[in-house]
Amino acid sequence: MSRPLPFDPIARAAQLWEARIGPSETMAAVTGIMRVQQIIQSAVDGALKPHGLTFARYEALVLLTFARASHLPMRVMGERLQLHPTSVTNIVDRLEKDGLVKRVPHPTDRRTTLVEITDEGRARREEATKAVTEIDFGLTGLTGKQTEQLTDLLTKVRKATGDFTE
Repeated sequence: MSRPLPFDPIARAAQLWEARIGPSETMAAVTGIMRVQQIIQSAVDGALKPHGLTFARYEALVLLTFARASHLPMRVMGERLQLHPTSVTNIVDRLEKDGLVKRVPHPTDRRTTLVEITDEGRARREEATKAVTEIDFGLTGLTGKQTEQLTDLLTKVRKATGDFTE
């Protein structure tokens, strides 16, 4: 967007919704979340693009960095990233093509392929992490406490929809 609007279009839509359809709280909240997601996605994409990464690829590198042995089975990556196996395969294919990860055979299970982060992958993850943290992952305008509250609220929604059971 090139310049800010002189009014909040979501608040205006909520007023119209309220007048013509009914209660607007949920509609306004969801519309606001969707717009903020666009804002955050744009900011994060902009920060990661110079590093040749998308957010999905960046998340995969971070996940592998967090793994004790710097490698994980593709199935486990899919579970932890909450992605379909086809998506994980596509992400790993691209990271492997770029030399950021490599596929290695599992030492005891011939049916399992491990994905291991390379030294170049670690360096790229580190550079990309600096880029996204410098922009606070695109989430601006909130205090630390407000960010914690937002996380808590979104976690409640995720848990209520069965995203996790803990």
